[in-house]
Amino acid sequence: MITWRVERENSRSAGRGASWWWPVGWLLAAGWAAAFPLVSDVGTHRVWGVCAAFGYTAAAVAARVLPRPRAVRVPVVLALAGAVVLPLLLLVLTGQAQSEVDVIERSGRLLYATGTPYLDAPRRVEEYTPYLPGMALLGIPRALLGEHGWAARYFGDARVWCAAVFLSCLVASRAVVRRRPGGSAHIRSHVPDGDGRFAAVTAVLIASPVVALPLCVSGVDLPLAGLCVLAIAFAVRGRPVAAGLVLAAACSLKWTAWPAIPVVVALLGCAWGARHGLRCAGTAAAGTALLILPSALLSPGPMAEQVLAFPTGQGELATPATSPLPGRLLAEQGATGWVVAVTLLLCGASAVGLSLVLRPPRDAVGAADRLAVGLSIAFLLAPAGRFGYLALPVLLVVWARSVGAGSVGARWSGTGSADARSSGTRSVGAPSSGTEPAPQDRDADAQLATAGAGRRS
Repeated sequence: MITWRVERENSRSAGRGASWWWPVGWLLAAGWAAAFPLVSDVGTHRVWGVCAAFGYTAAAVAARVLPRPRAVRVPVVLALAGAVVLPLLLLVLTGQAQSEVDVIERSGRLLYATGTPYLDAPRRVEEYTPYLPGMALLGIPRALLGEHGWAARYFGDARVWCAAVFLSCLVASRAVVRRRPGGSAHIRSHVPDGDGRFAAVTAVLIASPVVALPLCVSGVDLPLAGLCVLAIAFAVRGRPVAAGLVLAAACSLKWTAWPAIPVVVALLGCAWGARHGLRCAGTAAAGTALLILPSALLSPGPMAEQVLAFPTGQGELATPATSPLPGRLLAEQGATGWVVAVTLLLCGASAVGLSLVLRPPRDAVGAADRLAVGLSIAFLLAPAGRFGYLALPVLLVVWARSVGAGSVGARWSGTGSADARSSGTRSVGAPSSGTEPAPQDRDADAQLATAGAGRRS
């Protein structure tokens, strides 16, 4: 009787805690959004802040007054409507966007007309293209559709294509990690109701300020984030060529995707063997070179100035990325400060690289966390940067935990490392909780292990 009462009280306490968690979270998001109209001098940020503040406030009220399960679902819909749908429509229809959108669309027109997205002699910051040539592909629709007409208004905006790539990669990543190597999809994650969990967490993530703000005003970093998570998903499933191709697409957008290559290669090498890692690395390097080299050969000087010198604060014009991050503050102290910032950056990169050798990631969560750490170090210590760049590490960490990718991997294939099998430790992707796999999953494991043993003999 006493045990039953304690459990009932604990259940009530957990229910009360959960009932307050969502309203508080949405109210914090509303306060964050409401600050933009007051402190920001960027018009697109103010428009988003007004719309999102109302959406988040409505979500907080709904989360408090509605009964479950509507107390979770309805607020997410309200937040999505107020923080994503409404501001995105307003900004697209009125033609308001951050300068990054204009840069992508202009580079798309240049790529379509000349074969290179870089101007020979840019005179203003707005004429610089600090992205790699792959980013210009997202501006091709504007070059094809022009500036007038409903099609150009709705489908020429680069933000629409950035969002489409990002969302498509998120959906594809979930589909990839749910499939067994060889194409069968009947073996699922051990996480109960994995699809519902992934959909719910993804919806909340998109509605949060971390994604909603960049999606509405620029969207430039979202395709890179989506491609990185998709590459990790392919690596978890032991598909090195697919992972390499996705990495090549990401690395052709911005140099910030390049740290993903050693992380994904380390994951493949640990989970599936060195040959898989080498195949992924070779595919990624060849694909990246194929996408970048044509523009590099056509305009090597402008590309070096705009892609390398300008973002690091060493270009002829000052970069507008001036958030007060440690690297930027050091670089402002002169040449010595810039050298110190770059030295710290290289030390941080070396530490992350050493960790990949000594303790390589063994599942999607480990790979996403390691990449998030490396990117955070790069963004914090780079001589020029923005707070918005830190959204990418957040996306990686949340995605890996929402997709359930830690429950799939080499254990389905019967090819886990010999050391892991002999020592009794879990191979890559084995469930980290105490939940036992379903009977059909155990049967599949036995069959696959038998097949693997036959191949080895």
